Amino acid sequence: MALRILITNDDGVDAPGIEVMTAIARELSDDVWIVAPDGNQSGAGHRFTLGRELSIDERGPRRFAVVGGSPADCVVAGMTHLLGDHPADLVLSGVNAGQNLGDIINCSGTAGGAREGALQGAVGIAMSQAINYEQGHAIDWSNARRYGAAAARAILAASPPRDIYYNVNFPTCAPGAVSGLAVVRHQRFSRSPFRYYASDNPGKFFVAIPETPMPLDPAADFEQLRQGHAVTVTPLGLQQTDTAELLRIAGTLTLAQG
Repeated sequence: MALRILITNDDGVDAPGIEVMTAIARELSDDVWIVAPDGNQSGAGHRFTLGRELSIDERGPRRFAVVGGSPADCVVAGMTHLLGDHPADLVLSGVNAGQNLGDIINCSGTAGGAREGALQGAVGIAMSQAINYEQGHAIDWSNARRYGAAAARAILAASPPRDIYYNVNFPTCAPGAVSGLAVVRHQRFSRSPFRYYASDNPGKFFVAIPETPMPLDPAADFEQLRQGHAVTVTPLGLQQTDTAELLRIAGTLTLAQG
């Protein structure tokens, strides 16, 4: 049976990255479905829209927009309704316009879509194309286009376990300068990169990332992407229990009175 693929993203169903992801998916299978938010949901993380009605807008054959929905909402709608009795084997989330690295993955709607895909029983892979913000906000999709399907094939060939999903980032260098595929941990920053950022409008502010917290681990995703020019792959766990800490404190915590 052919691989069934569900595509979602957090930039919206009309974002250019979803067309890049569709091209990647079609290198893997002809059974490709798109279920994505009708607008930008960047930073939505794994948010669900609970207690508020959503609607589905059919945009074409196997292409749907969830009006007002998050990436996680879209995966639920696709896996448990639109794809009928044959949910997707692979959920591809992205390709995001801009890198999703380090602790930023905790709020990433792109990662949230892949995570929900894995929770629904599929292989979940988030993909992001990096931008060199020092040179502006223009995005070159060349590396995502050239290496996206190969990265997905490599992950699928490794027989992904049930409790894992994957975060993939493509570097900004020329395609011929890509050093290869690096399986790396994500960067743990010394503090959250998110900060209060004052607006030019009195009394208003943004939540933004004005600078990257230092130092950076040369072996982690951030530097392997930026300095190593690698396509980075980070396996992430659905089981979030810290086993080492569980074992360390088991039997030591008590509800002392006083």
